[in-house]
Amino acid sequence: MERARVLRRAHETFTRAGTVPRPVRPVVADSWRRSARAGVGPDRTADIELADADLNAYRAEHPLSRMMPLIRELVGTFADDGGHLLAVCDAHGRLLWVEGCPATRRAADSMNFVPGARWSESAVGTNAPGTAVTVDRPVQVFTAEHFCHRVQPWTCAAAPVHDPRTGRVLGAVDITGGNGLAHPHSLGFVQAVARAVESQLALLEPPSPGGGTLELTALGREEALLRAGGGRRLRLSRRHSEIVLLLARHPEGLSGDELACALYPDETVPPVTLRAELARLRRVLGPDVLASRPYRLTAPVVCDLELVERRLETGAVAAAAAAYRGPLLPSSQAPAVARLRHRVADALRTALIIRGDPDLLADWAHAPWGEDDLEVWRALAAVRPSAPARARLAALERELGAPPTPFSPGARSQRPRNVVAPSLRDQS
Repeated sequence: MERARVLRRAHETFTRAGTVPRPVRPVVADSWRRSARAGVGPDRTADIELADADLNAYRAEHPLSRMMPLIRELVGTFADDGGHLLAVCDAHGRLLWVEGCPATRRAADSMNFVPGARWSESAVGTNAPGTAVTVDRPVQVFTAEHFCHRVQPWTCAAAPVHDPRTGRVLGAVDITGGNGLAHPHSLGFVQAVARAVESQLALLEPPSPGGGTLELTALGREEALLRAGGGRRLRLSRRHSEIVLLLARHPEGLSGDELACALYPDETVPPVTLRAELARLRRVLGPDVLASRPYRLTAPVVCDLELVERRLETGAVAAAAAAYRGPLLPSSQAPAVARLRHRVADALRTALIIRGDPDLLADWAHAPWGEDDLEVWRALAAVRPSAPARARLAALERELGAPPTPFSPGARSQRPRNVVAPSLRDQS
């Protein structure tokens, strides 16, 4: 097929010269560049990270496990009749279920497109499920648009599935097969399946916190989500997100000067600026929710950040990592928010390094916030010295000018010792 030949030539040009010629689509070109920055080579094969009892336990606890009967009902017949595969991955691009035509499954086994394998974009390059969870939108990838050679005979389409309460990506639904999927209807189909799954999840959603409790979701979000009584959901502006977070951390209240110091890096910001923001926030929340003298929230607040902190303090590192959906209000420059963001992230990553669990380290390293985390990549390469991990570590060390990590042939490096996790007691 002429289109496939043109794409293969474009892929060869990119891997040789680093330039993306036409007619490569922008979504694919951007993905190729991210794949190259992550140290993915075109001959990479996916690593199988979970198997047997570990895989079964992880799948049983995943929110999408309850949705598999619905997904099979919607996709199963389509996949079987067309000789395709149905796949469902988690938010890190790790395949949890791969089902469908037996002959197609056997062919897919040769490239490790199997349950428990990591198909994130940063692990194996451009592919529909991995790229869909990376860019958080439906993606279709044709033949040589795949970054790795072994995957280029295939075509796939995937759409992310979101938690209806928080809006966070839970994973993606994917259809993988041959040229029969090279049609726009394939992408629309998986997108419709993902929306149906989200609707069903919303019906099964647990009740919101009782009474007048507010539920604040701020991890991994530029703008926090506030869930109030009666199911009312508010997407706060960036500044209002910072204010609500800080007042939630200080139920006793903050004076205007204290709040201004916590919010503004520039001490010359006039008090009227903060008063105007608080007046706007009061209109958003309602007059009875935000009190003054001192400024405080009149309802208790449950924050997703506190769940991570509590689990870390009790030593439940895996549970803390599962609750951590990304840096706290990542673009916030508010001094108190930035301190809190770095403190919690450092505490969690240090706990992960000390624990040395390869799956937890891999989840952090392959997440957007961990792709350039040298110490985590060193810890991962020590406990799981695979070729992809070593390649990414070597690339990072070159980029950062760090000395190369020594590896003994045929032996695993020792994981870091005498590392003390930062305390979470002193919070802003």
